[in-house]
Amino acid sequence: MATPARLDQPWWATAAVYEIYIRSFADSDGDGIGDIGGIRSRLGYLKNLGLDAIWVSPWYPSPQKDNGYDVTDYFEINPEYGTLAQAEALIAECHAIGLKLIIDIVPNHSSDQHLWFREALAAEPGSPERNRYLFRNGLGQSGEIPPNNWQSIFGGPAWTRVTEKNSEPGQWYCHLFAAEQPDFNWENSDVRAYFENVLRFWLDRGVDGLRIDVAHGLVKAKGLPDAADEHDVELLAAKTLPFFDQEGVHEIYRGWRKILDSYEADRMAVAEAWVFPSSRIANYVRPDELNNSFNFDFLCSPWDPTELRKVIDTSIEAMESVGAPPSWVFNNHDVVRSSDRFALGLISGSGKTTLERLGDPAKLDRQLGTNRARAAALLMLALPGGAYLYQGEELALPEVRDIPEDRLADPMWRMSGYTDRGRDGCRVPLPWTKDSSGSYGFSANLEIAPDQAWLPAPTWWGNYSVESQSGVQRSTLELYRQALTTRSSEEGFRQGQMTWLATTQEVLAFKRGNNIACYLNFGKCYSLPEGAKVLLSSAPIVDHTLPTDSAAWLWLA
Repeated sequence: MATPARLDQPWWATAAVYEIYIRSFADSDGDGIGDIGGIRSRLGYLKNLGLDAIWVSPWYPSPQKDNGYDVTDYFEINPEYGTLAQAEALIAECHAIGLKLIIDIVPNHSSDQHLWFREALAAEPGSPERNRYLFRNGLGQSGEIPPNNWQSIFGGPAWTRVTEKNSEPGQWYCHLFAAEQPDFNWENSDVRAYFENVLRFWLDRGVDGLRIDVAHGLVKAKGLPDAADEHDVELLAAKTLPFFDQEGVHEIYRGWRKILDSYEADRMAVAEAWVFPSSRIANYVRPDELNNSFNFDFLCSPWDPTELRKVIDTSIEAMESVGAPPSWVFNNHDVVRSSDRFALGLISGSGKTTLERLGDPAKLDRQLGTNRARAAALLMLALPGGAYLYQGEELALPEVRDIPEDRLADPMWRMSGYTDRGRDGCRVPLPWTKDSSGSYGFSANLEIAPDQAWLPAPTWWGNYSVESQSGVQRSTLELYRQALTTRSSEEGFRQGQMTWLATTQEVLAFKRGNNIACYLNFGKCYSLPEGAKVLLSSAPIVDHTLPTDSAAWLWLA
């Protein structure tokens, strides 16, 4: 297939965006927790990596029951991370060096410590305060049964019963995630006005974009009906669920788009919408709705040329149908790192990550996974549209699978009945230095031990550090630097058409523009086209042959 060239595109249409998980990126004050000062201290690294933008995970005040995705105040900064003044300084410093900054908005739910929820608990059933959330009477003779059969994404029922002021068991409230994360009622005009104010507050301070958490979950089906199967709690489901992907969300985002468009400089919003198939993702990026959406079909693709090509084709076609650019992602803070996924050959295909976390470590071929992750990076960065990276993937960081149980912080661990270790394995603080001082440089200039950071680092973490890889030929860090620089400088990658090239069944190849091509080999060694010049490769090219599980960018003769 061919994709039409896009001229005069907004910055976000082809941007390489780097997700910063703020608790784990860099710690400037020595408390073992990443912060805004840490980000500011590493802006040079981010700029030199060749990025267009950074996306910062929630930095709001929070009791951290879900590492910041349980917000108590959307208009302030968590004191652990810094101050509002420091956030404004970060925005200004990013702009000064040519980086855009995207922040996380969490509109599906708040913390149970949010002022509104505390007011709801203190108010009577049926009150305006309770109407801001999803409070309902229970079923059964005395309301002892939850209002419906919905289950939490993190495990267990999606309902918790409250004790009323008379000390009697009372109503239930809905929480699709942790019990400490009550869902807002988006049928309530107060909620809608509140978040419009949140958007304007941060856009006024210069943020360039918004990442919308659980963008497909805000509106629930009328009457909150039972799910057809109470076990249907997957983030990425092949069916419409009563709590996900309801038509009403699109009205909300049409209103948000008007707000975004009222500001200068192409402000944008990207949806975390775990919906399937691609045609449903396209609904979120219609011309009058959001600007971009994560491509979770792509993230969940198996290491297979036929399946990957199918996902690429359907993704591009779906986006073209609404005039939106595609986007690509292989890693984020919610999924097992790609080096492990590709090594174990496990993939969800349905939005679950449990199998990947529980894969047999004895079968983990770390070199195989690294080879495939490096090749996948070149594939992703050669495709038309935008790309979203997750901190540490440029270091080929593997999943940390041996975090002590008493240090696991993800609520998924507790809510699954201590059977699912959760997502902490991809959230261990970044290693910046070879040696373990400062927890491998995570806590700058401070002698903090590796086990004193908010999540402990393994003893081998320094082998993957920025220091260990900087300037080292064929390191994954240098591969990313070269790839991102080439992607920015070559017009074919930014604007060129994409056309598939004829190859064997085990090789994916496509051309961008007139002269640039990407080849990805899943099978035995493959002879590259005669006369082609190798611009970049994920593995050494010997005798003009592309090895197994590797990719190359070529300049065609």
